[in-house]
Amino acid sequence: MTVSPMMRQYEEAKQVCGDALLLFRMGDFYELFHEDAKTCARVLGLTLTSRDKGENPIPMAGFPYHQLEGYLAKLIRSGHRVAVCDQVEDPKEAKGIVRREVTRIVTAGTLTDEALLDPLHTNLLVAVFSLKPGRNATSSEETQVGMAWAELSTGRFEAGLFPASKMLDELARLEPSEVLIREDDTVLSTDADYPWTVTLRPTWQFGSEEASRQLCQHFGTQNLEGMGWDEQSDGLAVGAAGAVLAYLLETQKTSLGHVQQLHPYRQGQTLEIDAATRRSLELTHTMRDRERSGSLLAVLDQTCTSMGARRLASWLAAPLLNLNTIQERHGAVEELHSDSRLRSELRALLLDIYDLERLLGRVATGRASPRDLRQVGTTLEQLPAIKQVLASRRSERLQQLQEELLLCEALRDELLAAFNESCPLHLRDGGFIREGYHAQLDELRRLASGGKQWIAEYQARQTELTGITSLKVGYTKVFGYYLEVTNAHKDKVPDHFVRKQTLKNAERYITDELKKYEIKVISADEQALGLELELFQELRNRVSTHLSELQQVATVLSELDVLAGLAELAQRQDYIRPEMLDSDELEIIEGRHPVLDVTTPKGTFVPNDCQVGASHGSIVLITGPNMAGKSTYIRQVALLTLMAQLGSFVPAKRARIGVADRIFARVGASDELSRGQSTFMVEMVETARILNTASNRSLVILDEIGRGTSTYDGLSLAWAIVEHLHDHVCARTFFATHYHELTQLDKSLPGVRNFNVAVKEWDENIVFLHRIVPGGADKSYGIHVARLAGIPREVNERAKDILTQLESDHLDKRGDSKISPPKRKPGAPIQLTLFEVGDHPLLEKLRGLDLQSTTPFEALQLLAGWQSELQTEELSAHKKTPRS
Repeated sequence: MTVSPMMRQYEEAKQVCGDALLLFRMGDFYELFHEDAKTCARVLGLTLTSRDKGENPIPMAGFPYHQLEGYLAKLIRSGHRVAVCDQVEDPKEAKGIVRREVTRIVTAGTLTDEALLDPLHTNLLVAVFSLKPGRNATSSEETQVGMAWAELSTGRFEAGLFPASKMLDELARLEPSEVLIREDDTVLSTDADYPWTVTLRPTWQFGSEEASRQLCQHFGTQNLEGMGWDEQSDGLAVGAAGAVLAYLLETQKTSLGHVQQLHPYRQGQTLEIDAATRRSLELTHTMRDRERSGSLLAVLDQTCTSMGARRLASWLAAPLLNLNTIQERHGAVEELHSDSRLRSELRALLLDIYDLERLLGRVATGRASPRDLRQVGTTLEQLPAIKQVLASRRSERLQQLQEELLLCEALRDELLAAFNESCPLHLRDGGFIREGYHAQLDELRRLASGGKQWIAEYQARQTELTGITSLKVGYTKVFGYYLEVTNAHKDKVPDHFVRKQTLKNAERYITDELKKYEIKVISADEQALGLELELFQELRNRVSTHLSELQQVATVLSELDVLAGLAELAQRQDYIRPEMLDSDELEIIEGRHPVLDVTTPKGTFVPNDCQVGASHGSIVLITGPNMAGKSTYIRQVALLTLMAQLGSFVPAKRARIGVADRIFARVGASDELSRGQSTFMVEMVETARILNTASNRSLVILDEIGRGTSTYDGLSLAWAIVEHLHDHVCARTFFATHYHELTQLDKSLPGVRNFNVAVKEWDENIVFLHRIVPGGADKSYGIHVARLAGIPREVNERAKDILTQLESDHLDKRGDSKISPPKRKPGAPIQLTLFEVGDHPLLEKLRGLDLQSTTPFEALQLLAGWQSELQTEELSAHKKTPRS
């Protein structure tokens, strides 16, 4: 079958883009063929037609070219990669078929278009590089992975080395849109239900030598040492970075000038938070519906710009460890908080700031519009006033930001002089260069705009000269300008009129004067648009030469926005500056949960105190009923610590917080059935991680550990876990539990203190006071809660009878549990048994045995006798046990 030149061109483009859906520009439409057409018809709701109708029709679907952004967004959200094949030649100048090329490949992690991006969320592309076993790697390399991440829309590019066990935690911190792995790697499954897309890439692109070569070529350096990299010890991180850069170059097919440095990310500089803790604390989205609303981030975000919102999210993802840096941020927030005029003026100016980070990304990749460049100019226009507002500040960080804020006056003046205040979004629309900026452009525009007036004057003059009252001047794209005369006046037509077209009732003519005007005027619009495009290219290139300075400006503006937003929140919600300490102390007086403090009616949330660490003991054991606020309280402590370390004030009357190196939260029930893990298994895995990795500077919150198994199994585990935390980990720990037996631990563990949630009880009614008070609770009020939930009355009454019987079996006359803690020595290994039993008679015989005078044969006889006694006892006990 003969293939048309057009379809041959399509097939060549399809080979270039691989598995991506190919959008093939044909005139005013993007068309898809074959399986791509079927896929898009299904996903986008397009009509599926066919090309070359006959025995082998080709499936075909398409949409108008100006609807590209909307359809791209739908395809990317559906998990597809999309290649855009554009016409790269003017059809008027083409000899034969118009030349087309794949101009970019759009994937989830490589978005730059404003319509495709969430302005509040970073859009990261991440590469993970783990060596395959048996690749002559050192033992340290085998336990590590290299990770690199880039945000194409802003130029952010970082990489680092991480323990393989923490890879998923780091991905949870970064929240990428797309993750690249080697095609022969299994570090991530392509079939798993991750919140990101997994893309397989050629193995050779991860090689450290190839990666280093490509990175040096991009940055124009001989090596990476000047950026803080040791290419030998950091080989895995460099390899991952090389894979990211190769992917960006392959998909974008344009300049990446805004990606100007590969920043090293070193562990130990930020607070570590694992994936389970982020989920439990609902830092960026809620557990139930994964919505931003209701999360800590939503409460903290009082920023005025998209840049500030994303900066705040990055601070929340990685709070600080350095005490001085934390205090610098607090100092800036304090000054903005105390000076309402400063805060108001700064926030008012920031409202007129555009998303400079992403504007620069579109400039660098050649996708900026006239409106984008105008917005760059408008943003720069606000800088002198912002710099003036920041003058003579007291806080060290505000002084630094004022000095780092570059004004870029020359570029600002050029952009504001060049672009109209109201610019079209697309270049093709023209009319974006301001009048008076370029003399030749003004002349062309005057010529084009004066056309109608000249036509009217010319028509009137010819009518007067010829006496033909019906004469009129017209225009068509095919014939250009013409003079039309009806047949009734044909005899009045002068000789210099040249006939051009005959109609049924009229003739059309051209004159030399009209032809000259046509040549001059018809091309004026095209010439004006062409000149505007040239001027735009020059201005865009001018902005590109200032990318480094402009990125610094964007960084300063986004941080100012975050600091001012935190100060605004502190003012609105009555937050205080926490005192930060280089110790394990944690004291919060009248602390409030930051999310509930906003979402509940003002004044209804009950504040609570906490004291742990230093002389107050390391473990707070909290008992009390369901629904009373245990989980809220322990989450509150973790959230306030995290807020303080990112630089925020906190909702409390007073706070003294020792900087934590890690925060662990094991809260709530969840399972991972796809990985074969039950709720209890997930609970134990997460608890094991805490016990194995927490330090004495960590903050641990645990809620209802051991509830996913039998009562005695769970109680035994909870008991042993508290002992291990007390003796070996020594982390500041808040342990909420229903196991009232654990309240006895304060007698054997000096670092454990009991607290409970206050309840007011009368008759059969209870009121939860939501106050955390000293002492242990003696019951859980679960039956009361069940009644409130609507459990049938007969079920509740039967439950009360059963509870009474169980309590009589397990509580002494004072109401205390008959279960007593096993004898142990501080620091001794955790015992396998929890409950101490009475001495067996055989134990007395064993204790009295004189081993020195006992022969081996006598010892065997004694063992045989004792074994016989035990078997006899077991048989007797079995006979007494009632059959069910």
